[in-house]
Amino acid sequence: MTTAGREGSTGLRYGWTTGACATAATTAAYTALLTGEFPDPVSIDLPRDLHPSFALATEELTAGAATVGVVKDAGDDPDVTHGALVSARVTAGEPGTGVTFRAGEGVGTVTKPGLPLAVGEPAINPMPRQFIREHVAAVAARHGGTGDVVVEISVEHGEELARRTWNPRLGILGGLSILGTTGVVVPYSCSSWIDSIRRGIDVARAAGREHVAGCTGSTSERVVTELHGLPEDALLDMGDFAGAVLKYLRRHPVPRLTVAGGIGKLAKLADGHLDLHSGRSQVSTESLAAMVRDAGGAPDLVDGVRAANTALDALQQCSAAGFPLGDLVAAGARTTALGVLRGAPVEVDVVVIDRGGTIVGRAG
Repeated sequence: MTTAGREGSTGLRYGWTTGACATAATTAAYTALLTGEFPDPVSIDLPRDLHPSFALATEELTAGAATVGVVKDAGDDPDVTHGALVSARVTAGEPGTGVTFRAGEGVGTVTKPGLPLAVGEPAINPMPRQFIREHVAAVAARHGGTGDVVVEISVEHGEELARRTWNPRLGILGGLSILGTTGVVVPYSCSSWIDSIRRGIDVARAAGREHVAGCTGSTSERVVTELHGLPEDALLDMGDFAGAVLKYLRRHPVPRLTVAGGIGKLAKLADGHLDLHSGRSQVSTESLAAMVRDAGGAPDLVDGVRAANTALDALQQCSAAGFPLGDLVAAGARTTALGVLRGAPVEVDVVVIDRGGTIVGRAG
């Protein structure tokens, strides 16, 4: 398989999306349906003048149907679908129908409004559909076909893999989504996670939710659920991407947002960081000490917080002194959130928890 190159600053290897793999499999299968021969490897055309070739992992030609499987290579990205077999089965469609998409085994079906696909449609996203249509048309022109085909996309073990994604929460049931806007997987860009955050907000809005929660992990999700009784489709698995939640809500507001997370991550948000990953932002005990000082904390407590090993250490020192560091962090995180929202009609409250899930600070 042709490689997609490497990311300039890290040297990490790019990969190919499930959409690119599905396009390659469809192209090879339709070619075989028209000619009797499978092109191996099969080349496709992607944006940015990329023309990757894919080796065929499986191929089957029967009367009226051709099926091809391609193994997804996600490069150096920790993608749950890396190594998955993405297959396309192509059969003739009714004259004048163009390309009809179907969800095969391991590909989900949309069951909730708010996504860029109608309820009942296979979870094959708009750009992969466009790529597939363009390549079907090109194969038809080259080999005398009509371009009227039924394309059924499958992903081996896709239903199992989908449990490790947002799909069940978004109402995509039965398997994975076929994704990709450029066909290329950028390592550690986390673009699929951020896209899932946006789709989660879309689904919540379509369901009429007036209160959503951006949570950094499962513990904060549990706390918010107990606190506010929110349904699952109002819970956004924010992870480290606070900025993604806030920026999308700025453009697509929901009346109320709760931000919930551990003291460490929300201390970073209070300090103005929107990416809370430990590799991209750090807790500043200097900033925490300044909070304590500005709120009237004793000098020895300020010094202790400044010298703390972690945000949890600082919290424990303040708790012992009866000082509300958790509330200060919550207030600071709320101020950052409101600044990103830029006056959008979103009420914000913040809940800070410790590792055990106890609420140690609130604001708003």
